[in-house]
Amino acid sequence: MALMSIHRLPDALINQIAAGEVVERPASIVKELVENSLDAGATRIVVEVEQGGARRVRVRDDGRGIDREDLALALTRHATSKIASSDDLMSVSTMGFRGEALPSVASVSRLRLCSRTADADSAWEVECDLDGAPTPPRPAAHAVGTTVDVVDLFFNLPARRKFLRAERTEFDQVQQVVKRLALAHSDVAFELHHNRKSVVNWPATNGLAANRMRDVLGAGFAEHAFEVGHAVDGMRLSGWLAEPTFSRSQADMQFFYVNGRLVRDKLIAHAVKRAYSDVLYHGRHPAFVLYLEIESEMVDVNVHPAKTEVRFRESRRVYDAVYRTLATAVASVRPSDSSGAGASVLSTVPPTQAPPQQPGRMPAPVVTSSLSQSAPVQSSMGLVRASPPGVGAAVSDVRGDYAELLRDDERTNSDNSLPTLGVALAQIHGVFILAEAEDSVILVDMHAAHERITYEHLKQQYAEQGVRTQPLLVPVSVPVSEREADLAERHSERFAGFGLGVDRTGPQDVTVRELPVLLRRADAAQLLRDVLADIDCTGDSQRIEAQSNAVLSSMACHGSIRANRQLTRDEMNALLRDMERTPNSGQCNHGRPTWVRLDMRSLDALFLRGQ
Repeated sequence: MALMSIHRLPDALINQIAAGEVVERPASIVKELVENSLDAGATRIVVEVEQGGARRVRVRDDGRGIDREDLALALTRHATSKIASSDDLMSVSTMGFRGEALPSVASVSRLRLCSRTADADSAWEVECDLDGAPTPPRPAAHAVGTTVDVVDLFFNLPARRKFLRAERTEFDQVQQVVKRLALAHSDVAFELHHNRKSVVNWPATNGLAANRMRDVLGAGFAEHAFEVGHAVDGMRLSGWLAEPTFSRSQADMQFFYVNGRLVRDKLIAHAVKRAYSDVLYHGRHPAFVLYLEIESEMVDVNVHPAKTEVRFRESRRVYDAVYRTLATAVASVRPSDSSGAGASVLSTVPPTQAPPQQPGRMPAPVVTSSLSQSAPVQSSMGLVRASPPGVGAAVSDVRGDYAELLRDDERTNSDNSLPTLGVALAQIHGVFILAEAEDSVILVDMHAAHERITYEHLKQQYAEQGVRTQPLLVPVSVPVSEREADLAERHSERFAGFGLGVDRTGPQDVTVRELPVLLRRADAAQLLRDVLADIDCTGDSQRIEAQSNAVLSSMACHGSIRANRQLTRDEMNALLRDMERTPNSGQCNHGRPTWVRLDMRSLDALFLRGQ
């Protein structure tokens, strides 16, 4: 195409170009319109879709409405009631603010806008002509609130219409948008209709956000989720984490909101992944719904046209807050009483080893649960646990008759209850422990359980003693880019904290002189490059910690009891008590569950009792 002289584009074409950023598919329109309704203070939002949204998208709300004089202005580019100056742009507290959504949508569809304010005698409506220009307002019948009716999407851009997917696919995307917005606004009632049939009807929860979580994500997530809440330094993180046993093959049940806005942020994703790193199978993904409330001045939401990305002013502080809250909460998972079959739910017992605290960092979060307190702790198993170099062996013995201890100690509890994981009855095929608890039986994989207990013990000892280093007999010279060499030189103290002795020896050369004792057989060059990449990407690295933990995990696996090892009753009960007080004891080091519960209702169902 031949170049032409510089000229101004017509408004209609400008709006269509803007629509390319804002309007990707019907779901994009639903997102923009529902966000406008939320900003208008709506308490009820109805979304009606036909043919997946390609034929019609209509959003009705009971918000504040739009004055007659402002109806046409609302369909003009860069017209908004949400910001007025650059100062407002740096502290946006509304869902939308650009003023491009309505005119962009109007430029690629047939749009009708009808609205009424509380002090108006009647409603007024405008429509857009083929060029997207609004008609003069005319009276209409409408309750207080606003309706935006979008018909024939991309009717004037048939090339873009061809990129729409099948009706079912487009509607699934619409449903996902409504789900995400509903999770963040449980005080608002949501309805969704497709082809005149009701699909979703979620009433306002009146402060009971857990009800909306159950409605949107289902009973499966709700039964395996526990609530977290923690505030520090002007930030508050709250929501629900699913137990590690409820992991997913895809990251399809992860919702992170910043001031009510769903965002995708690589630092946050890394913090969550790290918090779950010790308890999930490789390739599995945790499930969660989390809300971060932070001062609007501390977050920039004006970095993406669809507002799905944000930039934090102090990203390192936010990362630490999220990671430490979640890591401590996940580590607080304990076996506890549950009325559900096979459920592994939580108690409020603090972990014996939370992530190490640093000056100015967050204290342990509150993990909310309606469950009982932990069982009294007895001596651990009389087995020698493997220890890494420089870490002393931990040996403890069981003394006395457990049955006698149970009668004299635990039965003195005011509730006269058995311990959480009950009393051992037998060992099954040298692999499992069968225990009797209140109104249920417990099955424990003894190797998996002891492996976790040993692993957590080794980690605690290793953390208490610090990273021990070993000089390399022959230092390893690593060729890197000049940028990476600058990074290594600038962060030399941080590398030393990791146990890596690193010197810059040239413009593009770095030499590794020291490694952590646990990683003395590691590939020093590859380890250095990986750590440099981590620091460059996220500002920090957990590579050394992860590889050290992998070594400790291997030691724990080899040092734990094996199948067909015959245990005494005292040893079995001591293992159960250790599980009740050990962080992450619901899963082994590889992410497998260590125990299951069958309550009387489940046992009755197996034998068709009462049917």
